Amino acid sequence: MDLIWDGMVQAAKLLLSLDPEVLRICSLTLRVSGLATLISVLVGVPLGLFLALTSFRGRGVIVGAVNTGMGLPPVVVGLWVSILLWRYGPLGFLGIMYTPAAMVIAQSVIALPLVTGFTMAGIQQLNPKLRLQLMGLGASRMQVLGVLLWEARLSVLAAVIAGFGGVISEVGASNMVGGNILGQTRVLTTATMMEVSKGNFGLATALGLILLAISYTITQVLTIIQQRGSRRD
Repeated sequence: MDLIWDGMVQAAKLLLSLDPEVLRICSLTLRVSGLATLISVLVGVPLGLFLALTSFRGRGVIVGAVNTGMGLPPVVVGLWVSILLWRYGPLGFLGIMYTPAAMVIAQSVIALPLVTGFTMAGIQQLNPKLRLQLMGLGASRMQVLGVLLWEARLSVLAAVIAGFGGVISEVGASNMVGGNILGQTRVLTTATMMEVSKGNFGLATALGLILLAISYTITQVLTIIQQRGSRRD
C-alpha cells in the first residue's frame, strides 16, 4: 500500500509541477492513440457496415479474420509492422521506423479489428426489415446507411471505446516499432515498462496512475455520450 500511496503522491507532484518530460510523454500518448483510434474508426466502421450488409464468396474467411484480429497479440502486430517498415522491408523507403508514425500504424492495426467487429455485430443485431422498409420508402443508399448507423450507435460507440482502450494500453507494438526514444517516441506505457525494468517502482506507479487517469477520463466521456444515446431510445 505504501508503494501505491507514494506513486499517487509522486503522480500528483509530476502533474502539478508541470514536469516537461511527463507532459511531453502524456501529449504523445494522446496524439498517437487518438490518431490511431480515429484511423481505425474511419476504416473500421465502413468495413463493419459492408461485412454486415453484404454477402459474397469468402465473406466467412474475412469475418473469421476480423474476429481473430480482435484478440491479436500486440507483439505480433509490432513484429509484422517492424518487418514492413524496416530499412530493407517493403515499406522501408518511407523511413518512418522508430517514429510516432510507425506507432500510429501499429496501433491502428490493433484497433481496426475491434472497431470492425463491434460495428458489424451492432448492425447485424438490427431488424432486417428496417433496411427493406427504408428502401421501400425511397431512401437513398447513403440515407439507409445513415439510419442503420444511428440505430446501432450504441454499438458503434462501444467500438470506439474498445478501439481506444486497446491502443492506449498496449506496450509491445509501440516499443517494437517506436523504440521508446526519449523525447521522440516514449509514451506512458513504454515509459512505465522502462522504469519497472530499472527498479524505479515509485515513478513507474506514478506513470501508471497517470495513464489510468487519462484512460478513465476519456472512456468515461465516451460512456456518458453512449448512455445518453441509450436513454433516447
